[in-house]
Amino acid sequence: GWFRRLLHKHKPSSVESSLSTRHSPSSSLSSSSVESSSSSPSTSLARSVCPSPTSALDISASGSPRWTKSYDVCICHSEVDLELVEELVSYLEGQPESFRCFLQLRDATPGNAVMTELCDAVQNSHCWVMFITPGFLQDPWCKYQMHQALAEAPMANGRTIPVVKDVDRKDYPRELRNLYYIYMVLKEKSFKQIRDTVFR
Repeated sequence: GWFRRLLHKHKPSSVESSLSTRHSPSSSLSSSSVESSSSSPSTSLARSVCPSPTSALDISASGSPRWTKSYDVCICHSEVDLELVEELVSYLEGQPESFRCFLQLRDATPGNAVMTELCDAVQNSHCWVMFITPGFLQDPWCKYQMHQALAEAPMANGRTIPVVKDVDRKDYPRELRNLYYIYMVLKEKSFKQIRDTVFR
């Protein structure tokens, strides 16, 4: 973690420094306090799910690491769950942050190999939502994409977000059992949980 923070150490731009002079010291966050809060597991769990205006500005800034990849989130799902997934994508893209979502049937390039498209989607996204349903468990392409995501971030590091719907615990993929997941019961509440997790 410390090495990654060192590589991605935030360098304040002149615009940000001028913004910080407009705010009182009590209302602004120092970069060291932000870094220390993100490095502590107990602090990150205790953080509010509602982003502060400061962090909302940071992810939209032109120098933000967000723009190093084509998509903020890749949704991995089976075809039978397409309708619900389209609702989720519409919800995420309609947020103030305008999350950039990869949806296979919409964003894949016609004529390209399925395997290539799935690998590219994983590599060009910051995080991956695994929409785990009975259809997902029976779809070999979903399992392939899940394994690609786990290979991309072997220690998970919050980038793989399992969302479980209508699946018994015994059928839950063994590869994901070390990760916390979102259990979808109420659609609106689960969509908000997914949004907050992607934002973090």
